[in-house]
Parts: sequence; C-alpha cells; structure tokens
Amino acid sequence: MGHRPSQPARPPRLPTTEAAVTAIREIADEYRLEVTVTDDIGADQTSRRTSAGAFTVLDADGSLPHEAFVELGGSPAVTVQVFPEDDAKITVDGVEFADVPRDAVPAFLRSVYGGLAHVKARFFPPGQWLVVPLPGDETYKELVFRAALSPWMARNVR
Repeated sequence: MGHRPSQPARPPRLPTTEAAVTAIREIADEYRLEVTVTDDIGADQTSRRTSAGAFTVLDADGSLPHEAFVELGGSPAVTVQVFPEDDAKITVDGVEFADVPRDAVPAFLRSVYGGLAHVKARFFPPGQWLVVPLPGDETYKELVFRAALSPWMARNVR
C-alpha cells in the first residue's frame, strides 16, 4: 500500500445562513467579543432579491431566503453580511472583502482575531494591502488606502 499525501482540511460545510451565524457566535465567544445579529428573512427583505415581486416573502421555489448582518465588538471593527447565495461580505476596519464563501467565514475570522491577518506594505509601486491568510494556501487581499489605515492595521504592518 503506497503513501497518499494528506489532503488539506476542508472547512466545515455551513449549508444555511443560520449555520454561519451560529459559527460566528462561537468564534465571538471564543475571543470574548460582543456580537449583534440582524436577520432579514423573506425575498422582500433580503438585499439581493431584486427579482422578487412586491410583498413577496418566498423565493420561486418556495424557500424562505435568510440574510444576516453580524457586528462583532472589539478591535478591529468587523462586520459580516451573510447572503442566501452561499457567500458573505466581511468588512475589517472599513476594508471590504466581498464574495467570501460562506464556508470560509469562520477561518477568515479566526485569522483576523488570531493574529494571522496583517497589512503588507510595498514601496514601489506604493501600496498597502490587508492580507487574511486561511488554511490550505487560500489568501484574501484587499487594497487599503493610506488614509484608511486604522490603529489596528498600523500595529499589524509587515
């Protein structure tokens, strides 16, 4: 029997918005962060359901779409908007990371609160990026405008 290389650990599946919110609450507890959740339920309430008719609550398939906006207290300031379409937008001290897969949200937050996220600065061409590494060689990077460098980001420049 030959040796098989180990596969990178896949993040746990978060099949619903509620599963993602539960995972975010667990991370908030782990890092002793205050958490506030606002839920929007129904096609007439969620931000991306522009095709839903007026006063429509269900999707065409009869399901009830669920979107959540989560604010985490502490430093850095983090919000997570979880969409019904299996993705999320995570904002860290004003820097937006759009289209983060819902399953990657817990690893993303652990990277931020666990000290792995950092700002990478370059002299030429000049620029600064907020870098959030995840397990399995997945990395998210977003440009940080100089005036938008928060105290938390300034402490985490590499």
